[in-house]
Amino acid sequence: MSKLIFEKNMEGSNTFTIPPAEVPEVDIRESIPASLLRETPAHLPDISEVEAVRHFVDLSHKAFGVDNGFYPLGSCTMKYSPKINEWAARLSGFANLHPYQPAETVQGAMELLYDMQNLLAEITGMDALTLQPAAGAHGEMTGVMIIKAYHRQRNDHQRTKMMVPDSAHGTNPATANMVGFDVIEVKSNSRGLVDIEDLKSKMGPEVAGLMLTNPNTLGLFEEEIQDIAAVVHEGGGLLYYDGANLNAVMGISRPGDMGFDVVHLNLHKTFSTPHGGGGPGSGPVGVKSHLADYLPVPVVGKQGNKFVFDYDRPLSIGKVKNFYGNFGVIVKAYAYILTLGAEGIKDAAQQAVLNANYLRQQLKQYYHIPFDRLCKHEFIATAKNQMDENGVTTLDIAKRLTDYGFHPPTVYFPLIVKEALMIEPTETETRERLDDFVQAMGRIAEEARQQPEILIGAPHLAVIKRVDEVTAARNPIVKWEG
Repeated sequence: MSKLIFEKNMEGSNTFTIPPAEVPEVDIRESIPASLLRETPAHLPDISEVEAVRHFVDLSHKAFGVDNGFYPLGSCTMKYSPKINEWAARLSGFANLHPYQPAETVQGAMELLYDMQNLLAEITGMDALTLQPAAGAHGEMTGVMIIKAYHRQRNDHQRTKMMVPDSAHGTNPATANMVGFDVIEVKSNSRGLVDIEDLKSKMGPEVAGLMLTNPNTLGLFEEEIQDIAAVVHEGGGLLYYDGANLNAVMGISRPGDMGFDVVHLNLHKTFSTPHGGGGPGSGPVGVKSHLADYLPVPVVGKQGNKFVFDYDRPLSIGKVKNFYGNFGVIVKAYAYILTLGAEGIKDAAQQAVLNANYLRQQLKQYYHIPFDRLCKHEFIATAKNQMDENGVTTLDIAKRLTDYGFHPPTVYFPLIVKEALMIEPTETETRERLDDFVQAMGRIAEEARQQPEILIGAPHLAVIKRVDEVTAARNPIVKWEG
């Protein structure tokens, strides 16, 4: 077990000297209110520079990421991020900007934002767009707030409910509830798609709209999407597109052409910027023209040859984040889009679909595939066979996979599939790497048959073995107690 940095404390190791000051010394404590001053020094570890560096490098080696291994985390799109994006975001002209600079001094950055709005509008088939939201769920909230503002402006106050499929991302019902809507669950049919008859039975004058992911979390394209849109629109509602799975259809099919009124995107997933580890992210929201007036202020506009921040939007829902969005993330996604171009974006989606279907075909000899037909960027496998034979669970398989050097897929989601393994290889993995994963999964399936105790006791090589996950989630210990 690795030691905490506090446990590596060595009295007197962090010693250094500072040359005498060439200016008069000032005690800054005199300018700080006494109530804010410490009574005792901060409790920090006494450790040398080299040991501090070794400590954090050691921690970095224990962390798993796409730069050191396959990360098939379904629905979260943990794909490799080209390093040119990082280079672009670190250009001094971007990295050294300050959000309070006058607009005339940041015309280059504003041009980038303006272009990005237009590029994303084209990719999604929307008419107007904001880059302000900080991440996907924040974009969801922004989009649902726009739907609410639209109905209120029309004095349609009875629309207090939002429909959400039973296969939806958990953020969908949470977001709808947070914005003030009651949630109506729409059932899936036997093919894993929206049950359109159930949808029709629940669409009424109190429904504000439907939040939908297409392809859905089972990796399946909603084949009746235009009929779904017609049901919602004829009932006076709006159709919201959860953009988490856009990477399966980008450059091929546009939400705006499917009938969606609002869309959010995850730049930190779909367009390659780093995802995970706490952020930052970026969750732009696009809308059709009838919702453009409700976008958060400001929207970047253009007057002649000058780029401006447009605050004159009386129907706007207001600001949802300080300033203009997570600019560095937007720069990275902009570099990604320009690098690939229209054909490259389409090719990325096609490669993601190809990789997912290759894995689906290879793994069905070992695992139960509940929807064994053409999928998009991800698919669902389950531990049904292993459960029936020896009581080996999805969690056991996931834990054992870490011993083989792979990050596990998403587990137990979507909730409508028992013992689900949600696998998304992304477009950036080679066939050789996919074959390595198949081989590992095959060995695990054999272990489940011959030596199930190996899986039930896994992981065997991780720094931390199995933990009480319920207690860890409800009573986390997030700081060192001396």
